[in-house]
Amino acid sequence: MMLRCPLFRNNGNFPSRFTCDGANVNPPLIIEDVSRDAKSLVLIVEDPDATGGLVFTHWIIWNIPPDIIEIPEGQLPREAKEGRNDFGEEKYGGPCPPRNARPHRYVFKLYALNIALDLHSSSEKHKVEQAMEGHILEYTTLTAMYGRVT
Repeated sequence: MMLRCPLFRNNGNFPSRFTCDGANVNPPLIIEDVSRDAKSLVLIVEDPDATGGLVFTHWIIWNIPPDIIEIPEGQLPREAKEGRNDFGEEKYGGPCPPRNARPHRYVFKLYALNIALDLHSSSEKHKVEQAMEGHILEYTTLTAMYGRVT
């Protein structure tokens, strides 16, 4: 399984359009080579470099159809559900690290599951991860870097 963005390379620079300094919409993502046994996909976007040593969750979506090949810019995949991110919202929240801090990593984690998840759309990451336990067929990551200057 592979996840990529046509606008940045893995470990490359995150375009500001998709951050709090820009339009703050999700970037387009391309999904390839998903297991034929997959029943759904889950995408979690996190900042492992967040202030205070915590992992900050920017986006959680699940029940993405396994045959999807693209998540378009600024759109939620058909049939997918969004969970509550660490901004307290049920939507994509783009990178917004402190100004003049070293660039943060933003990790897009894509999981293929052998089930669809039965969760409320307002669920938080720990509930999604708990429901995924024992059902992950494969996963992949895509990482981008973003820093803000004054």
